[in-house]
Formats: sequence, C-alpha cells, structure tokens
Amino acid sequence: MANSPMGALIDQGRGIVPADLVLRGGLVFDLITGELVPGDVAICGETIVGVFDHYEGARVIDVSGQILVPGFIDTHLHIESSLVTPHEFDRCVAPRGVTTAICDPHEIANVCGLVGIHYFLDCAAQTVMDIRVQLSSCVPSTHMETTGARLEAADLVPLMDHPGVIGLAEFMNYPGVLAKDAGCLVKLEAFRGRHIDGHAPLLRGRDLNGYIAAGIRTEHEATTYAEGLEKLRKGMRVLIREGSVSKDLHALVGLLTERHAPYLAFCTDDRNPLDIAEHGHLDYMIRTAIALGAPPLAVYRAASLSAAEAFGLKDRGLIAPGKRADIVVIDTLEECHASRVFVRGVETTAAAFAARGQTAPVARQSVKARVVEAEHFRTGGNRVETPVIGILPGKIITEHLTYDIAPVDGDKRPDIARDLVKIAVIERHGVNGNIATGFVKGFGLQRGAIASTVCHDHHNIAVVGADYADMALAANRLGQIEGGFVVVEGGVVLAELALPVAGLMSLEPFEVVRDALVGLRAAARTLGVTLEEPFLQLAFLCLPVIPHLKITDHGMVDVDRFEVMP
Repeated sequence: MANSPMGALIDQGRGIVPADLVLRGGLVFDLITGELVPGDVAICGETIVGVFDHYEGARVIDVSGQILVPGFIDTHLHIESSLVTPHEFDRCVAPRGVTTAICDPHEIANVCGLVGIHYFLDCAAQTVMDIRVQLSSCVPSTHMETTGARLEAADLVPLMDHPGVIGLAEFMNYPGVLAKDAGCLVKLEAFRGRHIDGHAPLLRGRDLNGYIAAGIRTEHEATTYAEGLEKLRKGMRVLIREGSVSKDLHALVGLLTERHAPYLAFCTDDRNPLDIAEHGHLDYMIRTAIALGAPPLAVYRAASLSAAEAFGLKDRGLIAPGKRADIVVIDTLEECHASRVFVRGVETTAAAFAARGQTAPVARQSVKARVVEAEHFRTGGNRVETPVIGILPGKIITEHLTYDIAPVDGDKRPDIARDLVKIAVIERHGVNGNIATGFVKGFGLQRGAIASTVCHDHHNIAVVGADYADMALAANRLGQIEGGFVVVEGGVVLAELALPVAGLMSLEPFEVVRDALVGLRAAARTLGVTLEEPFLQLAFLCLPVIPHLKITDHGMVDVDRFEVMP
C-alpha cells in the first residue's frame, strides 16, 4: 500500500474530510495512561490519523462493546520452527493479532546460506503482516557441528541496509564473544551501533558485562527471575519467551510490572501450528501473564509499544495519530480473543491473504545423508562411566548426567528400565558423512525410534530410539521424503510429516501440518514417549550453545567447557 499524501493525513485527522476507514464505538486501550477511552479511530490509508473523537468515514466498521489494542510484535522467532512457509505463518498468526514478527532465518541459512535469507526477504515483501529479518550471526553456531553453509561478516554486510533488515540476529556463540574469537569480533564490529540481538543462557556477573559491552541490546534466554532482573539492570531489553519447548513465562512473569514493562517484550522463538491451534501465539502469552497476576497495562505494553521501542520501530506500538494502523479488536483485556485484526489498515481476511504474491520455494532435495544401517548406532568404548543428556521438560537447557553403562559385545546398549535410550546425529548436507552416538534420559521411550531433520541449528538428522533397526529406518526415510519428522516401530513407519523446504518447512497449508502433528504426537506416545513436544525437544538436544550437554555430528559436546568430549 502506497503512503497517503500528507495533505490527506492532515485533513482526515482534523475531520475536514471523511477518513478512509473509521472503527466506531469501541474502547481504545491507551498504553500511556492505562485507561480505556471511548471514541472512534480514523484511518487514512495505512496510518491512524484520529482517536478519542467522533469521525465520519468512507467506510465505517462498528466495533461497539469491544476493545482496540495495538498490534502484537513477536520480537524473536524462527519462522522455520512453525514448520510452514512465511506465507502460511502469516495466515496462521496474523488473525490472532500478530502484526509484526522479527525473525532470524538462521535455520534455513544453516542449510543453504544466503539463498535462504533472500527467500525470507522476498516472502516478507508479500505477506500481510510485517515480517522483519535479522541477519543470521551464527551460521554455523559453533565450530563443533557440520552445516550446509557458512556465513561470514562479508556475506552479511551487503544486506545490512536492506529495508526489511533490522540488524544482527541472536549472537549465540557467547563463548566466542568472551574469548574474542576473530570471526565473532569482525561481525560485532561490522554491526557496531546497529541492533544486535543476544543469546546468553545462564550468563551472569562480569562475563555478562563483557558480553553486553560488545553492543548486544536484547536477549531472550533468561530462564529465572534473578537472571532476567540482572540483565534488565545491565541495560538489556529482556524478551520473555514462551515457545513449544522453551517455556519461561511462568518463571519471569514477576518481572512484568508497570515499572519494568518499558524494557520487556514477548517472543515465541519456536512455536508450531499445533501449539498455536491448541493454545495460541502472543495472545496466549498475554492472557496467561494476566491470569498469573501481571497488570494488563504492563502486559500490553510488552506485547506492542515496548517491543517497538526496543527494536527502533517508531512507527507502531500505539493507537495514536501518525502510527501504523496495526490494530487488534478483542473481547476483553483478560481473554484477548481477536475478532478483527488490521495491519496497515488492511483487515486480515481470506481475501487479503489470497491477494498476496508468491515466492518459489528454495533448498529442495537438501537431505543428502548416507544410507545408514542398524550397526551404525553402536556405541563403542571400554569406559563404563557414560555421559548422558538429561532432558528438563519445558526447557532447552539440559543436565550433564553420568551413568554406568557396561558395554556388551563392544556396544553400549539402550537401557529402557533406566530410561537411557540411544541418540544419534547423522550429517545430512553431503559434506563428510559423520555419525555420532550418545545417550539421553527423559523421553520415556520404550520401543521404536523418532527421527527429525529439524535439528538446531545445523539441521542434520537427529534420531532417538530403543531399537537400532528402527533408528536406521527412520533416518533413511527422512532422505526419501526430503526431510521432516518420522516415527517408526517394528520396521513400520507409524507417522511422518514431510518438510521439503530445506528439510524444515512444509509446502502444505498450516492446517494440514497441524493435523499431521496430532498424528505424530499420538504415534510417539504409543512408543512410551512422555514429553508434550518430543520433536522440538529432540531438535534442541543438538544445539551446542545451550548448557550443559548436547550432541552434534562431531560427538557429545560439553557446552560448559565448549568442547567435543573425547
């Protein structure tokens, strides 16, 4: 939509001529005073021009008895983790009130590099909601994994002034920052003075000071009140996260006061269509935070105005003259159920979504893994003492456990009685054919296997199982369907979801993906799995920048020591 002439904005705001659109009869939630104020909202093109008064309009929509709030801003997410394309993500969450999404496409960038970032920028030019891109800072996230691409500062700098780009995405390699790694410093220097997003789980004290001193402004990895408060005090904007696996809202909700709210925002990081359908997106965070006792003014500020300020988006975040007409019409502040959503004055209707352009998918046929057999999942070694990844449900942080697992015929076997099952990562980019094995505790898996190409952030094949033959079948099936999720038992594929775009995203509507996830979760439960979201939980067991023990195709990674274990 083209910008309206300046004269039209002024005249429609003054009421000299009818506004293009008037939302009549509702209550505007004023995020400055915290009051619910009656009055019309006048819109000229994509801009709010009048509030708290009576207006005539060429088009009038009656919103009597309802509340108008500014559009919600998801300040950090990976759209790939929604398992659908940006266009389908738009159609999925915009009607729930999300009018701006600040994304880091480092999932697809780890598979196909700049091709993936350009794909997101092209899609963002077509979506109804405003998708802003941060340039992926850690491709790969560390030196301890094999990816399909590598991005250096020289690759990112040419895109830094693209109108769809905000800055440098989450700087996950915080040990590299503190160690003054040359590659890290070059990227930080290149983006000095611009927005740099952070990623520093459990980082505290002087190390946190050093990390922030590098110019890093926002961070979403706080998992306790004390950690969040320290980061706030040191000048970071804390992005409270509630995703499909990482659920930090309950721990951090105490920070959501009217005093702190200007420095807080919300993000989902990784949330799939089934969770969105069952619970919601940012709307779920809003009603949950209020139900937990947070003041509505603090919550709605974090969801819009504070988020906009944190990322320099000065044109949105309030229902006020001169701001983008990003408006959500809801029933009550507490319930936050959107009945109508406007993005730049355009209502998020089926017609609006149908009118968008389309971008051709990229990174097809990206799963180039070797064919594996049952014997590839044997774990050798004479040491009985064995490191084990301990899952903490609702968190991507893991425990570094140690169990005695005696080798039998040269192999450490799964021990179902102790919930010690085998996990493996298989390199799938066609680079080196690496296979690494280890043990994990917390799935509850009794039989069969689960495999995925959503495997943060290198996106190799991750497979967990109680049976080696089933693990091999699951991994090999992923190569046949161009990546995705597979559940196998007794040599039979019980459920699968193909994700042919980079092995990360479906080409189907989000409703199809949602329904497939229902079947996948049900199939996983028949294997004994007790986790609510086993597939993304599996993916995060492979991310070597989240404490304390992880696995990549290079082997088991002690994240605290930042090294592959011998």
